[in-house]
Amino acid sequence: MKLSELQDKDVVNIKDGKKIGNIADVIIDNNGNLTSLVILKSKFIFYTKEEINIGWKQIKKIGEDVILVETGI
Repeated sequence: MKLSELQDKDVVNIKDGKKIGNIADVIIDNNGNLTSLVILKSKFIFYTKEEINIGWKQIKKIGEDVILVETGI
């Protein structure tokens, strides 16, 4: 799967079913392993953008339209 395909998917928290945001970037370690996704979460009230890192182990399912993650956010 390509990064561009991942960026088109919504990231959803399985704890509450809410959309967290969309993938802005990924973090790769020195061995070339993808360690986390950088999610861009928009806050419309203040028109600011917040980045959230989701670790690879927090990803529960990558579906056709969404990426399901388990996080306390």
